[in-house]
Amino acid sequence: MSFAIKLLILCKLASKSILGRAANVKDSYWLNTQHGITTSGPDLVTDGSSSIGRFANYTVFKGKAALSVKPILPDIRELDSRSSRTYRNGGVMLTFWPAVGQRKYDWEKKQVFALSPTEVGSFIGLGPAESCEFFHDPSMKSSLEGQVKKSLSISPLSNDNGYFLNISVVNNIQKTNERLSVPVTKAEFAVIRTVLSYVLPHILGWPQAMRSQQPTTEKKMSKQQGELRPDPSFEWGR
Repeated sequence: MSFAIKLLILCKLASKSILGRAANVKDSYWLNTQHGITTSGPDLVTDGSSSIGRFANYTVFKGKAALSVKPILPDIRELDSRSSRTYRNGGVMLTFWPAVGQRKYDWEKKQVFALSPTEVGSFIGLGPAESCEFFHDPSMKSSLEGQVKKSLSISPLSNDNGYFLNISVVNNIQKTNERLSVPVTKAEFAVIRTVLSYVLPHILGWPQAMRSQQPTTEKKMSKQQGELRPDPSFEWGR
């Protein structure tokens, strides 16, 4: 075999090796990139069992106040090693901050209002000219019942270009009456409505329940597990 032929064979072998390594590097880079940018839709709202914190919200900044919307995880507890149930539904937290200057807000002086799943449904179902109002007592069924009262009203703007979100917090203990109002445009309201529609089944724990079901496998449940009933105290205690 001539020297030229041997050299040609060695070059081909080296080329294959380099291309193989390049392909592996490319595949590795692609996998790492995909892992870095992938968002897992069903797991955006988890049952809290994961050690990875996931945070997502939508914030609107206005001249007199700012408003943030974020989901609250449901409380899902294990019944045994193979089953769990939603012990308490989640919700959607609305947080208001007052403005203290141009594009400046008092992040410590916030007011919060947690929407239940039913209230989220009322929010989603609002028509163009409709309004709604919710009332909460954070200390209901305790010795401080009636001392702090919260109300949230959603009403259309006069020019039909959006909605007003108004929160009122009366604290008889501290002798304060806080009121904050945030006007949102049609586009901003559409974003909020879409986000609420997406998170509604998640705060009920339905996606988690559907992923854990195995229709082809019959499992015997104990009588106590089979007779678990919803707890109405959370809904009536708003």
